[in-house]
Amino acid sequence: MHDLSIESEFVTRVEGHGHIKIKVADGEIKELRFEVPEAPRFFEVMLRGRTHQEASLISSRICGICAVAHSSASLLATEAALGITPSEQTVLLRKLNLDGEMLQSHILHIYFLAAPDFLGVGSVIPLAESHPEVVKRALRMRQLANDLCCTIGGRHVHPISPAPNGFTKLPTIDALLTHKDKLEQSVEDLNASVELLKGVKLPDFEHPTEYICLTNPDEYAVYSGDILSSVDGITPLAEYKRKIQEKVVPYSTAKHAQVASALADKGSFMVGALARFNNNYDKLKPQAKEVAEALGLPHPCHNPFAITIAQLVETVHFTHAAIGRIEKLAERGIREENRSYKLRAGQGVGAVEAPRGTLYHDYTYDTAGEITEANCIIPTAQNLANIEFDMRYILPQIWDKPREEITLLLEMLVRAYDPCISCSTHMLEVEFE
Repeated sequence: MHDLSIESEFVTRVEGHGHIKIKVADGEIKELRFEVPEAPRFFEVMLRGRTHQEASLISSRICGICAVAHSSASLLATEAALGITPSEQTVLLRKLNLDGEMLQSHILHIYFLAAPDFLGVGSVIPLAESHPEVVKRALRMRQLANDLCCTIGGRHVHPISPAPNGFTKLPTIDALLTHKDKLEQSVEDLNASVELLKGVKLPDFEHPTEYICLTNPDEYAVYSGDILSSVDGITPLAEYKRKIQEKVVPYSTAKHAQVASALADKGSFMVGALARFNNNYDKLKPQAKEVAEALGLPHPCHNPFAITIAQLVETVHFTHAAIGRIEKLAERGIREENRSYKLRAGQGVGAVEAPRGTLYHDYTYDTAGEITEANCIIPTAQNLANIEFDMRYILPQIWDKPREEITLLLEMLVRAYDPCISCSTHMLEVEFE
């Protein structure tokens, strides 16, 4: 019989602070928790009383990595509530902005957070000494993606140009074409990235769950769409609360999320790159499908350690998607548009695919255009229960290994999900008297 106690405080190479706590006695798991000890940040409360013009600027501060996603979901929620239909040009630019964010975030995770595990080093610092060309490539690719976001959003982090029904400042075609040239040149770095991950041997682990993401009949959904589950199909976005329910757990300052599912124990599910790959594979660019085949990523894939591989597949997809969007913008031209709209009371839901999964913003406005209620459901909060679900399943398979190896594998599992823990700490209902 097995006895085991693991307390891994502050799992490294993730955004934010998370603890793994496990106790096994006589071969029975007595305690298994992935704790989030960070202080809640109360953005949903901070949004109350703020105007339709301020909402996206405030909500983008929820995260420094997924700022474009929060800004975009916020704008979609505002526009749904106020009855605004943005132009084709606005939608194209927002999608291009999300392409850039997907690229910079995925590269950050693949190279700086996950690659040290694959290459047998503790962090990117020794990696810079042992594999300097790998780190230089990562920096080069991230810089390109960040510069694209800056051109569209007005700065590298926390965009300021996107606004309800348009942009306060539009990028020039010349600037976008410069990015197109650089994106085309980056294919060489993408090919090198594929070669790097070809040599990676992932832990042999499969654990099917429910996979949830946005879906769009016309493209690989990132900007808007309805909710697609691998278990029970499509749920209209406006009815997201019927599918996704949040709950408070006593040991975490982040909520968990659950659904009713025949596959997932206690209703846990996965969002993010692997969920999108599994659900929307047919909408991937041909170049991305070729990379999935080259890397041996099956469809569907039930190994959560393969999330990093799915991120590289998506990196190829979003590179080519961005090139195509710039070509379309160059063909149609970029012009100043009428951004005026009327205020009204209303409620609206906006959703986008952030790098780590589906992100929901839900706002209720009064007749003055001020928010009276706000709800944000963050991708990492949706994944937390599934991380524990996977830990509970893998632990009996590995508890014959040395304690240090068990701890490393569990930390690698957490890192594979690429959690953005600070984003997810939004748990409390605050009442003022």
